[in-house]
Amino acid sequence: MKAYELLFFINPTLSEEEREATLKRIDTTITSQSGVIDNVDEWGKKRLAFEVDKLTDGDYVLIDFHSDPSSIAEIDRVLRITDAVKRFMIVSRTDRN
Repeated sequence: MKAYELLFFINPTLSEEEREATLKRIDTTITSQSGVIDNVDEWGKKRLAFEVDKLTDGDYVLIDFHSDPSSIAEIDRVLRITDAVKRFMIVSRTDRN
């Protein structure tokens, strides 16, 4: 398994229940693909450098996890179809094992 880092932001106008459901869906997707979540760091609301879908703020979350490279495509697919997730980036971490 390789180390990855997922940084994304969700719509800050979501209710707390919708926010938690979105985070749970992402966690479940990673673990169902035989991934292991190492750390979840919730950064909170931050101002965006430019407007995204008429939003000026985003609720940022950083997830460090280990997963097989073949399961990244499924995680990417779920993030793309999740409406609450506005932007995301998955990066392979070569400094971790």
